[in-house]
Amino acid sequence: MASNQLIAFLVIVLTLLLHGNNNTAVEAQLSQDFYSSSCPFLLPFVQSVVGNKILREPRMGASILRLFYLDCFVNGCDGSILLDDTSSFTGEQNAASNRNSARGFDVIDDIKSGLESVCPGVVSCADILALAARDSVVSLGGPSWAVPLGRRDSRTASQAAASSSIPLPSSSLSELITSFRNAGFTTREMVALSGAHTIGQAQCRNFRTRIYDETNIAPTFAATRRLTCPRTSGSGDGNLASLDSLTPFVFDNTYFRNLLSRRGLLHSDQELFNGGSTDSIVREYSQNPTLFRSDFSAAMSKMSVLNPLTGTEGEIRRSCGRIN
Repeated sequence: MASNQLIAFLVIVLTLLLHGNNNTAVEAQLSQDFYSSSCPFLLPFVQSVVGNKILREPRMGASILRLFYLDCFVNGCDGSILLDDTSSFTGEQNAASNRNSARGFDVIDDIKSGLESVCPGVVSCADILALAARDSVVSLGGPSWAVPLGRRDSRTASQAAASSSIPLPSSSLSELITSFRNAGFTTREMVALSGAHTIGQAQCRNFRTRIYDETNIAPTFAATRRLTCPRTSGSGDGNLASLDSLTPFVFDNTYFRNLLSRRGLLHSDQELFNGGSTDSIVREYSQNPTLFRSDFSAAMSKMSVLNPLTGTEGEIRRSCGRIN
């Protein structure tokens, strides 16, 4: 090997040794028993609060799950989505994808408030959100996954990054694939994570074009949705419809079966089954709920370790809506 090539090779090897796989390095700093001594009641407390909230309002489970996704897709799972706007600070809550739709902040605040009374300054808001997302899925009949803990809270947020990182309901398949690939996910993982739309609701403003102007939609489904979503923009914009009209509050694989019959509510939903490269994955998940659950939980576990702050980075917020 020539001397220049040898030097280049050694540089590459040294870089890999120093940095390694980023997710692997991060996971080494997180652990499932991170709070076992400092706040031993954490896990049952989060599970209890989330379960009670969902019992009173089943939709809340999907809202918390989406909140976690919105957090992790923007500069990692650091609790930045939870920061409120102030006169001197602009957060992510009013980004195009989040404005008037991101919700569940009160649940995270309630959990944080309760924990601060028994183990003050110990548990990060980012960790609370990660646990609440997992417990929300489980409460609605979905799979569980390991949630390593030890994330710290960001002192910053980026509305610009939120606007550019989060796919919109109008996204094409190629845009979806690119957005998820930029976050480190494969196409299969993107489809699995999209299965989160087996629960939750969407606003009329986000599916109006789909039910009035698109042809790859079941006529009876479109007609039903039009009953509460007028064609005129501004009229009924906030009216809600279930993303999965058959089992809206059960975490199952009906979402994928709906796509086969052209009953995807959002344009971005139906794009997963519209003659493209993901059709075969949708068919798999529609026929094999066990496979979907397994792939979903694996993808969620991967999402939970997207670039968290650890060690001495960031802070442990006393209130999730503002920095200390």
